[in-house]
Amino acid sequence: MSKILTASVVTAAMVAGGASADGLSGTLRIISDMSNPTPRAVITQLAEDFDAMHPDLTVELEVIDREGWKSQIRNALSANPPDVVNWYAANRMAPYVNAGLFMDISDMYANGDLPGLDAVKGALTIDGKQWGVPYSYYQWGIYYREDIFNELGLSEPATFDEEIANCEKIIASGRKCYSIGSKFLWTAGGWFDYLNMRTNGFDFHMQLARGEVPWTDDRVRATFANWRKLIDMGAYIDDHQSYNWQDALPFVVNGEATAYLIGNFAVPHLRSAGMTDAQLDFYQFPQIGDYPMGEDAPTDTFHIPSGAENVEAAKAFLQFVTSAEVQTAINGPEGLGQLPINANSQVAQDEFIVQGFDMLSNNATGGIAQFFDRDFPAEMAALGMEGLQEFMVFPDNLEDILNRLESSRQRIY
Repeated sequence: MSKILTASVVTAAMVAGGASADGLSGTLRIISDMSNPTPRAVITQLAEDFDAMHPDLTVELEVIDREGWKSQIRNALSANPPDVVNWYAANRMAPYVNAGLFMDISDMYANGDLPGLDAVKGALTIDGKQWGVPYSYYQWGIYYREDIFNELGLSEPATFDEEIANCEKIIASGRKCYSIGSKFLWTAGGWFDYLNMRTNGFDFHMQLARGEVPWTDDRVRATFANWRKLIDMGAYIDDHQSYNWQDALPFVVNGEATAYLIGNFAVPHLRSAGMTDAQLDFYQFPQIGDYPMGEDAPTDTFHIPSGAENVEAAKAFLQFVTSAEVQTAINGPEGLGQLPINANSQVAQDEFIVQGFDMLSNNATGGIAQFFDRDFPAEMAALGMEGLQEFMVFPDNLEDILNRLESSRQRIY
């Protein structure tokens, strides 16, 4: 993999910016949380290749355990900060933006230094300014049994009304519409994300995530009313609160449920269980209100600390890692196996990666959300997801749930 990445990335570097003509010098310090084996190989190769491009520049890379970095980042940004760090997009970066610990790099976007990032720019925007760049992400959507749809004469729905009509036919055939394992609460968070973005729009969803909207708002109730349509018709598998997300996959494999709202990470599991691409397909969560489509696409990012010493080299590294050619190389099957964030990149020739890339590049004009447990502050996310799971099991508890979450919102924010 390293040899393949070296060839691809060095070639990309020559195309993206030319070798060392820019005169970068000194030391570029990078702290990364890409600690799992494959991501570590990717960031190591990127650092080595960027170093080789600039003979007068020394690149120093420190890789920290991904979970450990979550508790260390604030100290690292405050005391002797490096020049580049890994983190996450959207509201997960807000505490460090608000504390003045991330550098405003809006000029890079405004000057055209980051071509191909228009679709994901919003995930790095706070107060109208951009605070970093993404380097990899993956789509969410509805993965479904294409063969069962064909058997029942169903088409991929474009609207929520069509989704419900399909579901009625599926239930009439003796199957459930959706599998879900809500024992680990984040799967319920995915359903709320999509129903709220479709019912009220991406901007409203992010206002709720920032604590600017009461949970008792009638627009939030409208989201739950749409959700309840599915719950009341028996769309979900029984006892889903007893299963984690992997436990719930066999319901799709066995044909007991026809679809699963999940991230692309589920596809290898479905394939290893024996499903073929002729049986499995994917579609974008259908439209409800008249809003541009927002999508969940958890995004990993690079940022320049406000105390960085070698800002020129840091900006050049951000240009390098987000260039179309480098994005193709590091997100391919020999690398991260995810989606490149540059719309001009080539994606791995995999049915679902290709579909996801097209959707996020061309039909996510509402914006890119980072997922419930990243977009909401940690405590609010935990309490919120507990309430979402409770609603799925006991929908009559809605008013109690909303009042509890509203009390939590007022305290937490």
